[in-house]
Amino acid sequence: MRARPPTEIPLDMKAICVICGSNAGRDPRYAAVARELGQELASRGLTLVYGGAGVGLMGAVADATLDAGGEAIGIITAPLAEKVGHPKVQVETVPTLHERKRRFSELADAYVALPGGFGTLDELFEAVTWNQLGIHERPTGLLNVAGFYDPLMDFLRRVSKQGFVRQQHLASILIGDAPNDLLGALQSWTPPDPNKWVADD
Repeated sequence: MRARPPTEIPLDMKAICVICGSNAGRDPRYAAVARELGQELASRGLTLVYGGAGVGLMGAVADATLDAGGEAIGIITAPLAEKVGHPKVQVETVPTLHERKRRFSELADAYVALPGGFGTLDELFEAVTWNQLGIHERPTGLLNVAGFYDPLMDFLRRVSKQGFVRQQHLASILIGDAPNDLLGALQSWTPPDPNKWVADD
């Protein structure tokens, strides 16, 4: 797959980076929506770019994508590949997690976050921050399965209200309950102004 320049606006999405947990979580709805997302990606002809694991929600979305005839590319470090790498996915091994995130941005036109832990949040906030600073222009969406991200969005609204994040950047995080609706919203996304990342006047 062709690597996309970090500053290119994704007018015609070809690949989606899905960030999510290497655990399945306690609510079975998380895995169900992960599988639904994989099927939707395949049906739309969108390549899945993800963390390369074959377990947890990562494994669920990858398996569903492949089972539906789609393409999946995993970006993973060597130690993680040995432990949890997906045996059926086209895997690219990178030396560090920083390099992994850089490759996500190069290969994918948008991000979708399913439920996950520290790693998922790290990748989510880096993608959003890079949009804020104009390092790349990639729409970012949260699949808010069973209200998983409600507390996070409540906190981010407080952060914005306290003057640390502009409303336009907060609003650039798209939220949806269903993969079909969220993917549609990503395709009509407008990037925030990278010259306006400080507090409102």
